[in-house]
Amino acid sequence: MSRTLLPDSCMLSSCVRLVPTTVRPVHSLICNSSRSFMDLKTLLSSLNDFASLSFAESWDNVGLLVEPSPPHIVNTLFLTNDLTEEVMEEALQKKADLILSYHPPIFRPMKRITWKTWKERVVIRALENRVGIYSPHTAYDAAPQGVNNWLAKGLGACTSRPIHPSKAPNYPTEGTHRVEFNVNHTQDLDKVMSAMKGIVDVSVASFPARIDDEQQTRISLNCTQKALMQVVAFLSQNRQLYQKTEILSLEKPLLLNTGMGRLCTLDESVSLATMIERIKRHLKLSHIRLALGAGRTLESLVKVVALCAGSGCSVLRGVEADLYLTGEMSHHDTLDAASQGINVILCEHSNTERGFLSDLQDMLGAHLENKINIILSETDRDPLHVI
Repeated sequence: MSRTLLPDSCMLSSCVRLVPTTVRPVHSLICNSSRSFMDLKTLLSSLNDFASLSFAESWDNVGLLVEPSPPHIVNTLFLTNDLTEEVMEEALQKKADLILSYHPPIFRPMKRITWKTWKERVVIRALENRVGIYSPHTAYDAAPQGVNNWLAKGLGACTSRPIHPSKAPNYPTEGTHRVEFNVNHTQDLDKVMSAMKGIVDVSVASFPARIDDEQQTRISLNCTQKALMQVVAFLSQNRQLYQKTEILSLEKPLLLNTGMGRLCTLDESVSLATMIERIKRHLKLSHIRLALGAGRTLESLVKVVALCAGSGCSVLRGVEADLYLTGEMSHHDTLDAASQGINVILCEHSNTERGFLSDLQDMLGAHLENKINIILSETDRDPLHVI
C-alpha cells in the first residue's frame, strides 16, 4: 500500500514511466577473478540500502535467516528464487558464502533442526558449510526497482504506479497523534502545561492565538497512542477545555513508486493476443493459462493491466483493469474477475519472479561496485511444468 508533513518525494499522484530497455550485461565484470570481498555485516547494510527490508509486508520473514558464526567474509553471493536441496548443493559446489533466496526457506517457526524434512536439511547444510541465507521476498516486491517493476517491463511502453502504496517506516513527527486545544485567561496555563509535560511520550508546543477578539494560548502536542489516553483523561476533567479539543491521527508518508502490485496504463492499446505473446516472450514461457473475461475475445483491446508477481489474489482483488497478470489465483477469484469482463493470465507462481534475478545480478553488481562475485543458480526452476 499521508496527509501530514508529506515531502515532495512522497507524492501519491506520481507514477513511473516504463519503456522496454535492454540491460547492459556486466557479467564479464562480475566474474573478474581479481576481486575483493565484503564482511557479512557490511554486505547486509548495502543490501538494505539497495532495497530496505522495511518495505516488506508485516507477515513476511525477511532478512538474514541463517548466520555463520562471525566474522564471516563473503566472496561469492549466490542468487536463487527458491532454495531447494538441489539448489543448495549447487551453491556449495560453487563455493557460495551467502545465498540470497528470494523466497524465505524458513517461514513458519521451526521447533527442531533435524534431518527429517528438506527445509531442516537445508539449514543444517548451510550451517555445516558456513553459508549464510538472506531473503528479501516482499521487500523486493515493493521496491521501485523490484520484481513487480521488472514484470511490468514485459507489457510494452506504459506508465505504472503501485496498487497498494507503501508507507514510510516512521511517522514524520514524534508520536502517532496530535492534540490541539486553546487555554483562555481564566484557566491556569502553567498547570495545564505542567500536566502535559509530565506525561511520558508527549512533546508540547504553545503559541498565542486570538479567538473571538480574546487573547488565548494554543496548545499543540504530539503523543503516542498510550500517552493519548492520559492526555484525554486530564482534559476531560475540564469540560470547557475538552469540548474544544481536536485530536488528529498522524499518517506515515507514502513512498514514491513503492508498494505491492502495479497498475499499468499502456501508451497504446493492444489486442489480448498481442499482450499474451509479449508476456510469454518476457517470461520465456511457451505456455500460459488464460481466463477470458465475459464478452472478451483474443482480439479485445487491452489498455490497463493490473499485475502482481507470485500470488496476486489479495492485491488484485477489486482493481479495475482490462487484464490481471499474476502467477497464481484461486479458482473463485478467477471466476469473479472473469465475470466482470477482466481477462486473467496465470503463469505459475515463480515464473513471474525468477527472471528478475538476472536484472538483480546486474543491479547488485553496480550497487556493490563489483566487490564480490555474484552468480545465478542454474538449477532453480518452477516446480510445475506443462507436459
